Amino acid sequence: MRHYRKNLKGPSRRLRKEMTDAEQLLWFRLRRKQILGIQFYRQKPLGPYIVDFHAAAVNLVIEVDGGQHFEDGHLLRDAERDGFLKMRGIMVLRFDNRQVLLELESVVDEVFRVCGSRLNPP
Repeated sequence: MRHYRKNLKGPSRRLRKEMTDAEQLLWFRLRRKQILGIQFYRQKPLGPYIVDFHAAAVNLVIEVDGGQHFEDGHLLRDAERDGFLKMRGIMVLRFDNRQVLLELESVVDEVFRVCGSRLNPP
């Protein structure tokens, strides 16, 4: 069990109810252990953050970014978050909303590839 701030429990529940269209579309492909039998969680608190999707079995986080993530302030916060997770052995995959909405199969293929490589390291 990973530690998280208890005050993030409520906001994570709210985010699960208010997922973006891109997050919902990707969730339908991640849920129910559809990728290599790996359990994914959505809007999961990890440390001081809430991540979009988390697969503890392969130490993987998937973030689906809207346009605001390409602004300077968000880029810095995302880099800090990614660094925090990396220091804990968690890999972060980032896709933007457009990629998920228009290239879903490519996104799922990349998630499948990364999960496979993390399950069976060379």
